Amino acid sequence: MASSVAFQQLRDLIETQEALLERLRRQIAMQKENSVSKVEYEAIIRKLQKEEEEHAKTKSNLAMESEQLEFALGEIDVLSKQLEREKQAFDTALSRVKSKVRKESIQKDKLLSKCAEIETHIQKQEDVLNYKENEIRELQNFINNQKQTLKKQASEFKIQKQQESYIAKVLGRKNKKDLK
Repeated sequence: MASSVAFQQLRDLIETQEALLERLRRQIAMQKENSVSKVEYEAIIRKLQKEEEEHAKTKSNLAMESEQLEFALGEIDVLSKQLEREKQAFDTALSRVKSKVRKESIQKDKLLSKCAEIETHIQKQEDVLNYKENEIRELQNFINNQKQTLKKQASEFKIQKQQESYIAKVLGRKNKKDLK
């Protein structure tokens, strides 16, 4: 009996150990499912480190690009303000030029109007002068005709006087002869 109890105890012990062993196998299988091998772990760590390095480089590049972007935005702002000032100066200058052109155009129109008035006045004066010149020519022709007529009359009068004088002499001699 002692051997049978010892045998039974041994059997119970073996069964307990087998159950424990089975439980440990399941735990190991579960751990294998839920865990990674050291090689895989180290590969994942290296990959993670590489990704962290790439992330750091990207972050550094992003910071540099952001700084350049901020600088460029600052320059754009400065240039925009300068462009706005230049545009305002141009608009002001253009407004002054347009105003000056309008004034000069009005002055030109006034001068053209005045020139037209002067030309009209000159034309009227020329018409008056031409009319007067025609009158003067007519008067000169009239005077020349009158001179011719007066010369003719003076010549005829002179001839008539000479004739009268001759007749008076001739009659005066005849009267003297008749009286003698």
